[in-house]
Amino acid sequence: MVSLNVKPSVSVAAPKPARPIGFPRPRVPGRQAIALISDHGDPAADIGKEEAGGQNVYVRQVGEALAKLGWQVDMFTRKVKADDPTIVQHSAHCRTIRLVAGPQDFIPRDQLFSYMPEFVSAFQAFQAKEGTNYPLIHTNYWMSAWVGLQLKQHTNIQLVHTYHSVGAVKYQAVPLRPAIADTRLRIEQEVLENANCIVATSPQEEETLRSLVSQAGCIEVIPCGTDIENFHSIPKAEARAQLGLGQDEAIVLYVGRFDPRKGIDTLVKACARLKEGVNCRVLGVDGTCLIPTPYALNPSKLKLVIVGGSEPDQADGQERQRIEAKVQELGLADQTEFVGRVGHDLLPLYYTAADVCVIPSHYEPFGLVAIEAMACGTPVVASDVGGLKFTVVPEETGLLVPPKDVDAFANAIDRILSQELWAKKLRRQASIRVQQNFSWSGVAAHLSDLYRHLLAQSISHEGLWQPTSERLVNPAAMTKAS
Repeated sequence: MVSLNVKPSVSVAAPKPARPIGFPRPRVPGRQAIALISDHGDPAADIGKEEAGGQNVYVRQVGEALAKLGWQVDMFTRKVKADDPTIVQHSAHCRTIRLVAGPQDFIPRDQLFSYMPEFVSAFQAFQAKEGTNYPLIHTNYWMSAWVGLQLKQHTNIQLVHTYHSVGAVKYQAVPLRPAIADTRLRIEQEVLENANCIVATSPQEEETLRSLVSQAGCIEVIPCGTDIENFHSIPKAEARAQLGLGQDEAIVLYVGRFDPRKGIDTLVKACARLKEGVNCRVLGVDGTCLIPTPYALNPSKLKLVIVGGSEPDQADGQERQRIEAKVQELGLADQTEFVGRVGHDLLPLYYTAADVCVIPSHYEPFGLVAIEAMACGTPVVASDVGGLKFTVVPEETGLLVPPKDVDAFANAIDRILSQELWAKKLRRQASIRVQQNFSWSGVAAHLSDLYRHLLAQSISHEGLWQPTSERLVNPAAMTKAS
């Protein structure tokens, strides 16, 4: 999920706006060129629009951070608008290149794979035109993995891959598998077994890959990060004043896309329970409440703030309309605000203004929203799934509850909203955890180290890169790799 930073032109801490340039561009002496491929996740796109979420943020932030560490970074994606610039320069040594593969229009992910051969051809043509050699390619998402595997067949590249979403998990949670499902599952297994290294963003993702995809292949755990210069704690009263939110409101925040897998309806139903003021733990055979348990929260103070999503007429508009209808049906309209997409400069204000940030996803490989909220000192209530088990420390930075469990979410939210002293401790510990573990500069340093070892091994013809876990238990192997 996702950071919904768009039009980052107001905040001093936000990334500088990208500017288009032409090509070819002369190579920079002393810098090794590498390619990051993100077929459907445009690193230069406005976050929160169609198909623009956590993957876009990851690739863009990793690319810019790697450039600061001395790499020449080219990030390749599919061009979806004819009038979009072909090349967008983010910094002196980091740019996005949009390749034409199929119609220059938005195409849903499940319908994109047939255009990937064109993507490979466009990549090779661009590479030939510039005279650029990419000895290492880092692919993102399964279709990009297929591109990387094709390129690896023709050139001696080191292939690194990040899944962002695992089909074997996703298809467990959907009633109807798309026609492309078998192809995706096959490619996800193939890339795990044949790439030089897989980057899993949490130990939980590594376990998922081993149990559901393949026991073969190399996996290195390197988490996602966040911009700790932009996402940081500020006084809550100040944030609420800037956003026009009441100082005495109990603000429950959701940040992310409108997608059924994000579980927003679970959050809405949980807030409806809180508004009712009573949690019924035991029901009679006729459905009447036998043991009513009052919530500690004053229901009149409850405020649900939903940040993110595209315009109503775009791809996620139908899901937004469904959620808006559910809010009306449950009588929460007066206590719910649909903010829409917000800029990089405003998003930290929403996090800081909130008393709790809720992530009710059915599954998250990592969950960028969790660390963005925690960086701002906001406790998190999240589904006990995927990478959220790694980012959120129960009872220390927030709470984890079973996905889709409305009562569990209501109880967890109520605990944080009603126990102020404990909530202050959560806020402090959440901010510290992110600063110590999840900065983009730290993530890029780990990736840079991995890249250097892979490139060195390709020259010396040594064996595959050994994951950190193996190197730590085998000092001789670590010495050899170094």
